[in-house]
Amino acid sequence: MNEPIIVLNFKTYTEGTGKNAVAIAQACKDVSDETGANIAVAPQLPDIYRVASSVDIPVFSQHLDGVGSGSFTGHIMAETLKEAGAVGTLINHSERRLKLADIDASITAAGRTGLTTIVCTNNIATTSAASALGPDYVAVEPPELIGSGIPVSKADPEVVSGSVKAVKNINPDVKVLCGAGISKGEDMKAALELGSVGVLLASGVVKSSDPKKALFDLVSGI
Repeated sequence: MNEPIIVLNFKTYTEGTGKNAVAIAQACKDVSDETGANIAVAPQLPDIYRVASSVDIPVFSQHLDGVGSGSFTGHIMAETLKEAGAVGTLINHSERRLKLADIDASITAAGRTGLTTIVCTNNIATTSAASALGPDYVAVEPPELIGSGIPVSKADPEVVSGSVKAVKNINPDVKVLCGAGISKGEDMKAALELGSVGVLLASGVVKSSDPKKALFDLVSGI
């Protein structure tokens, strides 16, 4: 993906479910076309095919299990996501945490199908550990700030700049995204100034009364 990038996580908000998922993805597509901003979406698993079939923007899964074909009832296989139209996946979001070995297995599974990986982390130490596993991106999100409306770039800028520095020392091929509390153009601008290559956000757009307007505000910071 070209940078800077915006990854919009729909979570399980009703505003981003079913036909609403397509509507928000279309708003992302419209803003992307009008501004040149690089916007990806992460809808719920049952909506991946629906969104990917309706809108020509990158679609990510919210989770991926490190399993293959076989007796893995209830697990999410990389090949299924790829077939549904996903181009990447979130791994280890604070609302779907994994053990380090499971993160490694998920990254490996994504790699065998060419899915882009974004591993979510909550501090510099976990960012360092995750970057050693070789994902494409790490997204730093202190969980206490997620959904708070208080951007990490203001509340705890050192966790972003420190993570960028740590990742460069461990695996310079891994890039850093900034998450938690991101909603406005000034937040986007601050995140980039701290060394990240983009942002991961959710409620600031998905739960907005006017998602397209919220997106235009966000990309104004690029």
